[in-house]
Amino acid sequence: MLIRTHILALHPEWLISEAVCGEDAIELVDNERPDYCTMDINMPGISGTDAAEQILSKYPLIKMVIFSANIQETHRKRARSFGSILVAKPVTEASIALTLDYFTDSK
Repeated sequence: MLIRTHILALHPEWLISEAVCGEDAIELVDNERPDYCTMDINMPGISGTDAAEQILSKYPLIKMVIFSANIQETHRKRARSFGSILVAKPVTEASIALTLDYFTDSK
């Protein structure tokens, strides 16, 4: 919810959808084909990392940011291995700015 609030404050024209679990996130992306996606590592069902990996294997052009309080190098490497980046929690204005920079930076 905090991510949504910060992003909409800066980009009110963006449509933001939310999923409650990893499986729902995959289904939502299949149905809506977003340009950008944020994911939390700790989600009910499959982890956000596993969901992100599945999503990016099908839709590699989506820019994906995974948020986590667990920012060990192994998690960062795994996220990078399938085309995502890991951003440290807690969610702050600075982490949202980093996310938006990643989303809007030219490919």
